[in-house]
Order: sequence, then structure tokens, then C-alpha cells
Amino acid sequence: MTRRIFRAAVLLTAATLAAQAQFPGRGNQPAPVTGPWSDQSLPPDRRAELLLEQMTLEEKIQIVHGMSGGRGPMVAPAPGAAVSNGGAGFTAAVPRLGIPAIQMADAAVGVTRGAGNSRYSTALPSAVSEASTWDVKMACAYGGLIGQELRDQGYTMSLGGGVNIAREPRNGRIFEYKGEDPILAGKLVAQEMKCLQAKGIIGDIKHFAVNDQETGRNIGNAILDKRTLRETDLLAFEIGIRDGGIQAVMCSYNKLNGDWACENKYLLTDFLKGAVGFPGFVLSDWGGTHSTAKAALVGLDMEQPGSNYFGDALKQAVEKGDVPMARLDDMVKRILRAQFATGQFDRRTPRKVVDVFAGLELAQQVAERGTVLLKNANNQLPLNRAAVRRIAVIGSHADVGVLSGGGSAQVDPPGGSAVPPPPPPSGAPQQGFMGGRGPVWYPSSPLKAIRAKAPAAQVDYSDGADPAVAARLARGTDVAIVFVNQPASEGRDVSLTLPDHQDDLVAAVAAANPHTIVVLETGGVVNMPWADSAAAILAAWYPGIRGAEAIAGILFGDVNPSGKTVLTFARNEADWPHAKPFGPPPSATQAAGGPGGFGGGRGGGVPFDMPYTEGLKVGYKWFDAEDKVPLFPFGHGLSYTTYAYSNLKAETGGEVRVTFTLRNTGRWDGIEIAQVYATLPAATGEPPKRLVAWEPVPLKAGESRSVTLPIDGLHLSVFNEAKDAWELAGGEYKLWVGGSSRNLPLTQTVTIAR
Repeated sequence: MTRRIFRAAVLLTAATLAAQAQFPGRGNQPAPVTGPWSDQSLPPDRRAELLLEQMTLEEKIQIVHGMSGGRGPMVAPAPGAAVSNGGAGFTAAVPRLGIPAIQMADAAVGVTRGAGNSRYSTALPSAVSEASTWDVKMACAYGGLIGQELRDQGYTMSLGGGVNIAREPRNGRIFEYKGEDPILAGKLVAQEMKCLQAKGIIGDIKHFAVNDQETGRNIGNAILDKRTLRETDLLAFEIGIRDGGIQAVMCSYNKLNGDWACENKYLLTDFLKGAVGFPGFVLSDWGGTHSTAKAALVGLDMEQPGSNYFGDALKQAVEKGDVPMARLDDMVKRILRAQFATGQFDRRTPRKVVDVFAGLELAQQVAERGTVLLKNANNQLPLNRAAVRRIAVIGSHADVGVLSGGGSAQVDPPGGSAVPPPPPPSGAPQQGFMGGRGPVWYPSSPLKAIRAKAPAAQVDYSDGADPAVAARLARGTDVAIVFVNQPASEGRDVSLTLPDHQDDLVAAVAAANPHTIVVLETGGVVNMPWADSAAAILAAWYPGIRGAEAIAGILFGDVNPSGKTVLTFARNEADWPHAKPFGPPPSATQAAGGPGGFGGGRGGGVPFDMPYTEGLKVGYKWFDAEDKVPLFPFGHGLSYTTYAYSNLKAETGGEVRVTFTLRNTGRWDGIEIAQVYATLPAATGEPPKRLVAWEPVPLKAGESRSVTLPIDGLHLSVFNEAKDAWELAGGEYKLWVGGSSRNLPLTQTVTIAR
């Protein structure tokens, strides 16, 4: 495999050089121009102000909107200005002043559409897999790799950083996000974007805000009160921006409480630039701008991908006084500031082929740490190489690859999809963006990886298309490993039921062989009517370009699983707050305007409201408050070893902190993600408990360690809507410590005086 990848990299290098010869100006940046703003000892704000003073009205307008629709013709807006690098979009350079273009690429789980430019990009595991590591250092490495590959490929801005909360478990983009808890999501995205920006790339956080489902995302109106907003969906953004220094925020397609997110005064002015003090710029999702003066006046700084509203229309609005020049200057300053803050004026890095081997190594590490062992009855796993003589591998194209997520997050597979899409029917339109080409499978074969781990065993494969055939194969084996999948993509929501009768497949195999292991390749949670009959269940999510190797390593014990799920798995679909994603009323005669397509931010259909009446009770908080027992709770994940918690001590002097002893009581080295939850005073009206701190703790077999975790005051606070401020209520707080939201053996009550 190594030689094949190296050869591919050489071929890609040649192809890249050929592409540059064909388009010599593609992605090039103007030569630096010196001036007072070149003084690197000055803060980014001051440098931006000095440069802004030199700009004409036309130059200011030029950098507050996209050019040529991102993927349109590569036409330079002015002599010497940079043209598109082939990514999702770009803003033009200003050669007269040496202002570099902003070259943008979708990069939620790696740099997308690299093959279109003859470039290699590492196909990382999904963001929910990264989040399932609960490790801010891993998030840093994840973001750093994406940042380096963006830089190597000539990009200067990432469009990743998704933190939309998993209110709707059927959301087709959950794989791009970081779970259902806003504090965990915010902490992880902060480190991911901080380390990405350290590579000289502008980081982004999105989709702002409450874009928690894809159905009708262009016409839906999310309804939430301010307290709920601040304590749930917006809290992830607040923490991410505060801790990560993130330079860009992408506003979403949907409405929030009656106003489009990209022209919503509360979101952009009151919260983001007011309460949070965000110094960077706000750009619209693609086609998500709806007005000129209104959007500009309430805080939108950049229209993407074109110039319908922030091109000539904005220039005229400024000349007429409908938009003050001071507001346009603020828009431009914020964009320039982001470029200065990430060093884009001070270094111009030539493009190069990315480090293939570093990317593969990290992709496998994330998949190993992010895979969650949900069930392991009678220690079915790890498999004993010496004892297992015959293995059945079944389903989900496990002979050739692993599934990935679709839409704008889709990273091109090296060599093409391991499972080619079926040809379209005669006369059908061409397949393309937004998942129209069908699911993409990365060439990482679980079957080959399993055979490599157990060379003495007979390993047979069945595609699982006929459950009876698969069951016959499984009946004569020592163990059956069934791979199941749920494709997901931007632009559409999914069913929680596995497609293509895969539930019937698992049931048939489990009935034939009690030693049945199920491996889930999904974007999020799914129904598991067969959970009781499976001996072991692994949530591998979308595991990336080295997913097969990571899965096989866990199956055979070369890796001790340590991932914990950031999503709650329900026993019954009826246990969720809503029976299905919101949509138009049944009497509506028009379609709900599902995907909207690329650039279709104002897609048609009958507008509808999305009243999230569960309010603060998102994810595990809903299951706790409603006294519903989940199939697998938030924070759950098994290991091949065992852990014991003891000696809890909580302190409240100055800051709240907890200290406890964690011991590895088994025979395997491992990593335990210790979690701290808090029950707030009853008068606050909060859900039963919330996550407030955590730490992945590596322990050798038999080792004990004293762990001390400080608790950020914000994590214990409630939002007082009347005061429009966070407030730490006085009273009794019950602190819980353990291995999941439903496994908390240590408790202590502390009093906070106010």
C-alpha cells in the first residue's frame, strides 16, 4: 500500500505542475507592497486600520464579496489580481496594495475536491469521530493537519469548524459536527481552529446558528428563546471563539425567530459582535445573503459566493448614505484584520504536494481513538488470533472500502470511490455536487485488514445482499463481523433505520452465530433493533482513509478502544423530542425545498416554523429530564480494561475544582475519559445535569492517578435573560464523576454563596 500511495503522490505532483502550466495565474498572490501596515510589531487591528486608510471605495467593495461563484470561470477582477484556486470560493486580491486574495476551501474533515486540482488531501475520519476522542490535543492535531494541507495547496481559509448541536438526530450533517453538548463541542472546535490558524489559515466556525436540520434549511424558521439559545446552540460558538481566537463565522441559511440568520440583528450585532466581542468577519453561507442595507447594517461582512448584494448594490447604498461609510470600513477592517492575524501579509508560501504519510498516520490515530465500543458481551472482543480459525466478514462493501460523508465535506478518495456509483438511467441529469453522485467509499478494505491481522485464519466474505446466504456463511465460523452503514450528506436528512434491509441482515447473522460483531459506519446514531442479540457493537462512524486498519486493530486488541460517544443512542425512535424533522404543514401543496443545492440559499417551498419546544433539554439532558433510558448514553464507551473511581474531593475556594483517584483495575493499558457533571440548584430550572469538565487519562495496567479538574465558571452558569448576562446562582451544586452520563459512581455536594 505504501508504494502505491507514493507512486500516486508522484503522479499527482506531475499533474499539479501541468495544471499550473495551463493556468499560470491560478491561485497566485500579488507581490507584497510595503507601507506603515507592514510593521509586524503592531497589533492586527492597527495594521488593518493603516491599510484601510489607503483603499478606494472600489477596492473596499471588491473584498467584501465573492468572485465568479467560487467554481465559475477563472477571471481576474483586475490586472494582476489573483484568480480562483479552484476551491469553494474566493475574494479578489488588491495588487496595488499587496492585499492577498482569500482562497477558500471546504475543509470539515479534510480539504475537499483536491482531485479537481490534481492535489492529494488526507481523508480524515468524520468530525463526530474526532469529537468522540474527547481530546483537545487530538482536535489540535486534526486542525493542524487540515491547515497544513490547505496551505500546501494554495488556500488561505478553511470553511470547516461546524458545531451545530445535535438537536435533530436525523440531521444529515451530524458527521460534520461535534455532538450534542455545547461545552464539549466549543472546546474541541476552539483547539481545532486555533491549531489550523497557526498554519497561516483563516479559521471558520459555522453554521451560525440553529441550522440543526437539513430539511427545508433554506426556508425554515427556528424558534428558541434567548436563554435557550445562549445555553445551547450559541454556547458552542461563544466558547469556540473565546478559546480559539477564530477569525471567521459563517452565518446559516435558516431563519431564527423570524429573521434570516445572515441578517439577524440579535445573532450578528447583539450576541456575536456585542456580547462575545468577536473581532473577525461574518460571511454568508453560499447564497445565504438576502439583502444589501439590512444585512450590512446588522453585521454581515462578506457575501459569498457572488456579488448580488454586496457588489454594485452595496456601492450604491454607501454612495446614497443607506449604508454609512463607517460600516463599510468596519467590514473591510475585519477582513483585513483576519488576514493580518494569521500572517497572510507577512509570508507567501509556495504550493507543494502534501505530506501523504503524515496524513495517513493521523487519520488512523483519530479513527482508533474515536471509535466507540458500545457493547462487548462476555468479552467477545478482542479476538484471539490463536483461537479464531474461521471468520466471516459480511456487508457494507467491506471487501473494498469504508464509507464517507457526502456534500461539501466530501474529500475526494484517492483513485476514485472504491465502490463506483451505478450509471445514471438513460437521459438522467449528470451527477454532481451535494451528494448527487451517491455515497463515496474510501479504498481502505476491512476484509484485507482483518486477513492481515489473522493470517492463519480462513476469512470469507459475503456482500450481505441476501441475509440467508450471509447467515449460512456465518453459521460455520468462529465469529461473524457484520459491517452496516448509513450514508449521510449535506442537503438531506436521514432515516434512523439502516437502509437496504440491513437490520434483517444483522438479525439473520446473529441468529445463526452468537459470536456476531456489528461495526457501524454511520454519520450519527441509528436504530438497533438487534442490539440485544449482537455480541459486540463498534461505532466506527465514518473512519477515514485508514479506517479499515483502525477497525482491525481494535478487533484484535492491538488498540484498546477509548472513544466515548458524543451522541445519545435511543432505545426507541419515539423517545426523541420530535417524531421527524420539521417540515411544511401537511396541507401545503409545495415541496419543502430540501437541499436547495449549491448556491441555492433561498430555495423554494412553503416556509415553516421549527419550534424547538424541548428548549434546554438537548440530547442526554432530554433523556435525563424525561426519565427515558437510552440504549447507549452520552459519554458511554467500553474498554478492554476496567477503571475504578474513588476519593472525590471538591473545592470551591476561588474556583470550583474536583480531585479524585482513577485506577486501571484491569490487565490492559488504556485511556479513560473521566467526566464531571453538575446538577445546578433547583431554583435555576435547569435539566438534571450538565457536563462541566472531562479529561482523557492514560493509565498503565494497575496504575492509579490523582486527577484534578478545574471547572470553568461559565460551565456552571445560567443565562439571565432579564439581565442579558451569565449568572452563577447561589446554592447547592451536586457534582458527579465517572465514565459516562449514566455511570457516575462519585458524588459530592458543594455550596456556592452569592
